[in-house]
Amino acid sequence: MNLIQSLKIALRGLVNNKLRTALTMLGIIIGVGVVILVVAIGKGATKRVTDAVNSLGTNLLTVRNGNSRIRITAAITKAMASGDASARSAASAPNRLRLEDAKAFATNFPKTIVAVAPQVRGNPQVRYRGVDANTQLTGSTIDYPFVTNTDTSSGRFFTEYEQDGSLKVCIVGKSLAEKLTGGPDADLTGQTISINRINFTVIGMMAPKGSTSWGQDQDDSVIIPITTAMRRVLNRQNVDFVSIRCADERMMLLAQEQISAYLRNKHHLQPPFPENDDFDIRSQTELMQSQRAVTDTMTSLLSIVAIMSLLVGGIGIMNIMLVSVTERTREIGIRKAIGATPRDILFQFIIEAAIISLLGGVVGIFVGIGGAKVLSDLAGWNTIIDQTAIVAALVVSGGVGLFFGIYPASKAAQLHPIDALRYE
Repeated sequence: MNLIQSLKIALRGLVNNKLRTALTMLGIIIGVGVVILVVAIGKGATKRVTDAVNSLGTNLLTVRNGNSRIRITAAITKAMASGDASARSAASAPNRLRLEDAKAFATNFPKTIVAVAPQVRGNPQVRYRGVDANTQLTGSTIDYPFVTNTDTSSGRFFTEYEQDGSLKVCIVGKSLAEKLTGGPDADLTGQTISINRINFTVIGMMAPKGSTSWGQDQDDSVIIPITTAMRRVLNRQNVDFVSIRCADERMMLLAQEQISAYLRNKHHLQPPFPENDDFDIRSQTELMQSQRAVTDTMTSLLSIVAIMSLLVGGIGIMNIMLVSVTERTREIGIRKAIGATPRDILFQFIIEAAIISLLGGVVGIFVGIGGAKVLSDLAGWNTIIDQTAIVAALVVSGGVGLFFGIYPASKAAQLHPIDALRYE
């Protein structure tokens, strides 16, 4: 028999057992579909993280309050015993970032730092014409738009005069305006809203920014001067973090060293560093790398599960092919008796296994692409179909069929014609 004849016989055998063939392909379909879906989700998450970082800029640093990890060394203990006030301060409650720290960064390091935007955050209740909504409040300075690449779609940002005077003005995000008015294109510029029962004048609308890489809606927010937020709304003495725009990426490392030295000196921190730092400095690149590591790890774990499903599908192919060999023992005997060689029988059953796995792979590809499309359209997930994953999944599914089809095929090829003809 030539290859064409073997292919025809294999196809006829599969068509005669449609249900069994479909059930055998199920494991391959699920495995290939899950591989494509998982890779699409992972690629989408990675792109979302990259876009979020690029929207802010790669030369952005964030200084946050950290956990106090100060070790009271022998030198500090001795200084405390002698009544050194600075030593007692170093061993007491953890220090926190203040508004003057942010100002000092910009003043002391003008060659490396272009602008700073200290921020305080809260979740106040906002009210407009009898409609209440909870949102994220950000208090910051006039440099906030430049540091965070934020723009207004209408109106303006607050001025230095409004910031220094702690005036009650605000800029509203699109999603918050929609919650308060019910209209997707609402413009509250010039209107008065209440934030924690304090009336504010809306002087601008933020340009839409969409969701962050972790799914937070950046447009469901309101921005007010940091002095107003700290004194009138949130009653804070410290800032939550400071966003810093460096001169360029090459200056970021130097800026980190300068900021670290300033804070260590001000907080009277003792070596070793950075173990004893009570602050944390991160760059956008570091945040992107850490989030990518998380998404890559999850993608890898889920891909392993999908590969295990492919292996289970391969075992299913082997079991069904063994059953098929048993059912067609007399047929094998007849073919051998009329001249079929063991090689012909081997090729026939290997081709059957390969067809099952390849058809399952093709169907699995459509299942995976369809699943990614559904998640993108209905759940709003960012999914990207990877052509390499499609090709790899198809090749692996074909390889699984060939690998697990070899044993049943070799068993069929080794049957003795007389024993096969006598089989009942």
